[in-house]
Amino acid sequence: MKLSFDPASGQARLTLPPRVALRHGLDWAEEKRGWIEAQRARLAPALPFVPGARIPFGDAELEIVALDARARTPRREGNRLLCGGPAEGLDKRVERWLRSEALALLRSETSELAALAGVTVSRVAIGDPRSRWGSCASSGAIRYSWRLVLAPDFVRRATVAHEVAHRVHMNHGPAFHALTATLLGCDPAPARAWLRAHGPRLHRIGRYS
Repeated sequence: MKLSFDPASGQARLTLPPRVALRHGLDWAEEKRGWIEAQRARLAPALPFVPGARIPFGDAELEIVALDARARTPRREGNRLLCGGPAEGLDKRVERWLRSEALALLRSETSELAALAGVTVSRVAIGDPRSRWGSCASSGAIRYSWRLVLAPDFVRRATVAHEVAHRVHMNHGPAFHALTATLLGCDPAPARAWLRAHGPRLHRIGRYS
Protein backbone atom coordinates (compact mmCIF):
# COMPACT_ATOMS: atom_id res chain seq x y z
CA MET A 1 0.00 0.00 0.00
CA LYS A 2 1.15 3.53 -0.73
CA LEU A 3 0.00 6.88 0.60
CA SER A 4 1.01 10.05 -1.25
CA PHE A 5 0.10 13.71 -0.89
CA ASP A 6 -0.54 16.23 -3.67
CA PRO A 7 0.80 19.67 -2.62
CA ALA A 8 -1.28 21.34 -5.33
CA SER A 9 -4.73 20.07 -4.36
CA GLY A 10 -4.03 19.24 -0.73
CA GLN A 11 -5.45 15.76 -1.23
CA ALA A 12 -4.02 12.45 -0.06
CA ARG A 13 -3.96 9.52 -2.46
CA LEU A 14 -4.14 5.88 -1.38
CA THR A 15 -2.84 3.24 -3.79
CA LEU A 16 -3.67 -0.39 -3.11
CA PRO A 17 -2.03 -3.46 -4.65
CA PRO A 18 -4.24 -6.11 -6.26
CA ARG A 19 -6.36 -8.24 -3.95
CA VAL A 20 -6.06 -5.84 -1.00
CA ALA A 21 -9.51 -4.97 0.33
CA LEU A 22 -10.48 -1.29 0.25
CA ARG A 23 -11.58 -1.42 3.88
CA HIS A 24 -8.17 -2.72 4.91
CA GLY A 25 -6.50 0.10 2.96
CA LEU A 26 -8.74 2.75 4.52
CA ASP A 27 -8.02 1.44 8.00
CA TRP A 28 -4.29 1.65 7.26
CA ALA A 29 -4.66 5.19 5.90
CA GLU A 30 -6.54 6.17 9.06
CA GLU A 31 -3.50 5.09 11.06
CA LYS A 32 -1.48 7.59 8.98
CA ARG A 33 -3.84 10.50 9.69
CA GLY A 34 -1.13 12.28 11.68
CA TRP A 35 1.17 12.26 8.65
CA ILE A 36 -1.61 13.52 6.39
CA GLU A 37 -2.44 16.39 8.74
CA ALA A 38 1.24 17.29 8.97
CA GLN A 39 1.43 17.53 5.18
CA ARG A 40 -1.69 19.70 5.07
CA ALA A 41 -0.24 22.00 7.72
CA ARG A 42 2.76 22.61 5.46
CA LEU A 43 0.61 23.64 2.48
CA ALA A 44 1.15 27.13 1.13
CA PRO A 45 -2.04 29.21 1.27
CA ALA A 46 -4.21 29.15 -1.82
CA LEU A 47 -4.11 32.32 -3.95
CA PRO A 48 -7.21 32.50 -6.16
CA PHE A 49 -7.45 34.79 -9.17
CA VAL A 50 -9.83 37.36 -7.69
CA PRO A 51 -9.91 41.19 -7.76
CA GLY A 52 -7.23 42.63 -5.51
CA ALA A 53 -5.07 39.50 -5.55
CA ARG A 54 -1.37 40.05 -6.18
CA ILE A 55 0.21 37.29 -8.22
CA PRO A 56 3.89 36.77 -9.06
CA PHE A 57 4.81 37.23 -12.69
CA GLY A 58 8.51 36.68 -13.39
CA ASP A 59 10.43 39.24 -11.35
CA ALA A 60 7.32 41.41 -10.97
CA GLU A 61 4.01 41.21 -9.13
CA LEU A 62 0.68 41.91 -10.79
CA GLU A 63 -2.48 43.10 -9.03
CA ILE A 64 -5.71 41.82 -10.54
CA VAL A 65 -8.00 44.79 -11.15
CA ALA A 66 -11.63 44.25 -12.20
CA LEU A 67 -13.10 46.84 -14.57
CA ASP A 68 -16.62 47.48 -15.78
CA ALA A 69 -15.53 47.14 -19.38
CA ARG A 70 -16.67 45.08 -22.33
CA ALA A 71 -13.24 43.77 -23.27
CA ARG A 72 -12.89 40.46 -21.49
CA THR A 73 -9.27 39.73 -22.38
CA PRO A 74 -7.00 40.90 -19.55
CA ARG A 75 -4.30 43.42 -20.39
CA ARG A 76 -1.26 44.45 -18.44
CA GLU A 77 -0.56 48.05 -17.51
CA GLY A 78 2.59 48.29 -15.42
CA ASN A 79 2.04 46.17 -12.34
CA ARG A 80 -1.71 45.90 -12.85
CA LEU A 81 -3.63 43.25 -14.76
CA LEU A 82 -6.81 44.93 -15.97
CA CYS A 83 -9.71 42.51 -16.37
CA GLY A 84 -13.03 43.42 -17.94
CA GLY A 85 -16.17 41.38 -18.35
CA PRO A 86 -18.42 39.73 -15.76
CA ALA A 87 -17.13 38.55 -12.40
CA GLU A 88 -18.12 35.02 -13.29
CA GLY A 89 -15.27 33.41 -15.19
CA LEU A 90 -12.70 36.07 -14.29
CA ASP A 91 -10.40 33.43 -12.78
CA LYS A 92 -10.48 31.40 -15.99
CA ARG A 93 -9.74 34.49 -18.11
CA VAL A 94 -6.75 35.35 -15.93
CA GLU A 95 -5.39 31.81 -16.20
CA ARG A 96 -5.82 31.82 -20.00
CA TRP A 97 -3.89 35.10 -20.16
CA LEU A 98 -1.09 33.71 -18.00
CA ARG A 99 -0.89 30.56 -20.13
CA SER A 100 -0.71 32.63 -23.30
CA GLU A 101 2.04 34.83 -21.88
CA ALA A 102 3.92 31.77 -20.63
CA LEU A 103 3.81 30.05 -24.02
CA ALA A 104 5.01 33.14 -25.88
CA LEU A 105 7.85 33.73 -23.42
CA LEU A 106 8.95 30.10 -23.29
CA ARG A 107 8.87 29.79 -27.08
CA SER A 108 11.05 32.87 -27.41
CA GLU A 109 13.59 31.80 -24.80
CA THR A 110 13.69 28.24 -26.12
CA SER A 111 14.39 29.51 -29.64
CA GLU A 112 17.11 31.80 -28.31
CA LEU A 113 18.94 29.08 -26.36
CA ALA A 114 18.41 26.44 -29.05
CA ALA A 115 20.19 28.71 -31.54
CA LEU A 116 23.01 29.15 -29.03
CA ALA A 117 23.29 25.38 -28.62
CA GLY A 118 23.09 24.78 -32.36
CA VAL A 119 20.05 22.51 -32.12
CA THR A 120 16.47 22.52 -33.35
CA VAL A 121 13.31 22.21 -31.30
CA SER A 122 10.36 20.80 -33.21
CA ARG A 123 7.65 22.09 -30.89
CA VAL A 124 7.18 24.04 -27.66
CA ALA A 125 4.06 23.36 -25.63
CA ILE A 126 2.78 23.99 -22.11
CA GLY A 127 0.75 22.02 -19.60
CA ASP A 128 0.15 21.89 -15.87
CA PRO A 129 2.03 18.81 -14.62
CA ARG A 130 2.40 18.15 -10.91
CA SER A 131 5.81 16.51 -10.82
CA ARG A 132 8.01 18.22 -13.41
CA TRP A 133 8.66 21.70 -14.77
CA GLY A 134 9.82 20.68 -18.21
CA SER A 135 10.41 17.66 -20.42
CA CYS A 136 12.22 17.05 -23.69
CA ALA A 137 11.26 14.24 -26.06
CA SER A 138 13.62 12.49 -28.45
CA SER A 139 11.48 13.94 -31.26
CA GLY A 140 12.74 17.41 -30.34
CA ALA A 141 9.53 18.58 -28.69
CA ILE A 142 9.82 20.42 -25.38
CA ARG A 143 6.96 20.81 -22.93
CA TYR A 144 6.90 23.14 -19.92
CA SER A 145 4.68 23.90 -16.98
CA TRP A 146 2.88 27.16 -17.67
CA ARG A 147 3.44 28.01 -14.00
CA LEU A 148 7.07 28.85 -14.78
CA VAL A 149 5.78 32.29 -15.74
CA LEU A 150 4.98 32.75 -12.04
CA ALA A 151 8.58 31.99 -11.02
CA PRO A 152 11.47 34.48 -11.03
CA ASP A 153 13.07 35.04 -14.42
CA PHE A 154 16.30 33.25 -13.53
CA VAL A 155 14.34 30.13 -12.52
CA ARG A 156 12.36 30.05 -15.75
CA ARG A 157 15.46 30.57 -17.91
CA ALA A 158 17.37 27.87 -16.04
CA THR A 159 14.55 25.44 -16.80
CA VAL A 160 14.66 26.39 -20.47
CA ALA A 161 18.44 25.90 -20.53
CA HIS A 162 17.97 22.50 -18.87
CA GLU A 163 15.51 21.27 -21.49
CA VAL A 164 17.43 22.69 -24.46
CA ALA A 165 20.59 20.97 -23.18
CA HIS A 166 18.66 17.71 -23.42
CA ARG A 167 18.55 18.21 -27.19
CA VAL A 168 22.29 17.45 -27.07
CA HIS A 169 22.53 15.13 -24.08
CA MET A 170 19.53 12.95 -23.22
CA ASN A 171 20.92 12.25 -19.77
CA HIS A 172 22.07 14.10 -16.67
CA GLY A 173 25.78 13.45 -16.98
CA PRO A 174 28.64 15.95 -16.48
CA ALA A 175 28.54 17.10 -20.11
CA PHE A 176 24.84 17.84 -19.82
CA HIS A 177 25.29 19.94 -16.67
CA ALA A 178 28.23 21.79 -18.22
CA LEU A 179 26.16 22.66 -21.31
CA THR A 180 23.23 23.82 -19.18
CA ALA A 181 25.52 26.20 -17.29
CA THR A 182 27.03 27.46 -20.56
CA LEU A 183 23.63 28.17 -22.10
CA LEU A 184 22.41 29.88 -18.95
CA GLY A 185 25.62 31.81 -18.42
CA CYS A 186 25.75 30.92 -14.73
CA ASP A 187 25.34 28.05 -12.28
CA PRO A 188 21.78 26.64 -12.51
CA ALA A 189 21.94 25.15 -9.00
CA PRO A 190 20.27 28.16 -7.29
CA ALA A 191 17.32 27.87 -9.70
CA ARG A 192 16.91 24.17 -8.92
CA ALA A 193 17.08 24.95 -5.21
CA TRP A 194 14.43 27.68 -5.62
CA LEU A 195 12.03 25.25 -7.31
CA ARG A 196 12.53 22.63 -4.61
CA ALA A 197 11.78 25.20 -1.91
CA HIS A 198 9.05 27.26 -3.57
CA GLY A 199 7.69 25.12 -6.41
CA PRO A 200 4.78 23.74 -4.35
CA ARG A 201 3.62 27.32 -3.70
CA LEU A 202 3.32 27.94 -7.45
CA HIS A 203 0.83 25.07 -7.67
CA ARG A 204 -1.38 26.82 -5.11
CA ILE A 205 -1.73 29.95 -7.23
CA GLY A 206 -5.11 30.16 -8.95
CA ARG A 207 -6.74 27.81 -6.44
CA TYR A 208 -9.44 28.62 -3.90
CA SER A 209 -8.52 25.92 -1.39
